Amino acid sequence: MSPYRFRHIRHIDAALTDAPWPYALDHRDAIAAAWSAARTANPALFDGEVLLVAESRTAGDRFEALYRPVRFSQFLHYMRHGEPDGRTRNGFALAGLTSADGALLMGVMGGHTANAGKVYFPGGTPDLSDVVDGRVDLDGSAHRELAEETGIEAEEVSFEPGFWMAEDDKRCIFVKTVRSPLTADALRLTVLDRLSRQREPELAGIHVVRSAQDLLPDRMPPFQLAYAEWWLAGGGR
Repeated sequence: MSPYRFRHIRHIDAALTDAPWPYALDHRDAIAAAWSAARTANPALFDGEVLLVAESRTAGDRFEALYRPVRFSQFLHYMRHGEPDGRTRNGFALAGLTSADGALLMGVMGGHTANAGKVYFPGGTPDLSDVVDGRVDLDGSAHRELAEETGIEAEEVSFEPGFWMAEDDKRCIFVKTVRSPLTADALRLTVLDRLSRQREPELAGIHVVRSAQDLLPDRMPPFQLAYAEWWLAGGGR
């Protein structure tokens, strides 16, 4: 049975902290070595800043958190090698793109990305461009990631209020239900056409999930697989 349980979150209050991250200091040499190896394998990787949850709490339908800016190399090392500390987590938004006929549309990550070949909704770890008036705007992050990764703009779809949230020891996953008036086939072709116009698209393709036969356990992250199974079972309807 999946460890993920999705709950509806209506309010998010996420501020910033500049407190040093002990993990980055304690693992400085290991992070540098791992990043050098990662860059050798994939020179397209960029060590920019991302925002990582430093502490958080959930009460009812409200999520409160402090995020800290960290280098992508530090983030990647923690997510791949670090021991959970009970506080630090990747709190990110996904655009749960859903067609008019009820299918889920997910991106196939391109070979130049850190998650090449993986299949999941448009989205990603927030960065400083997602900070508005001193607050981390996960709603805006979902809008931005959808447009950047698929070419689908906000006026072409409807965004349902709130998020479906699930957690594990290193992640807070926030899925924003995004509904398109197009059927799955038409929506897939629309996105593929827009990807063909991008100079360096983040996605290599679009995968449609209509039934359990479309699930890809070996390529979907566990949280994405859990959401798809939950959705197919009637969750979020």
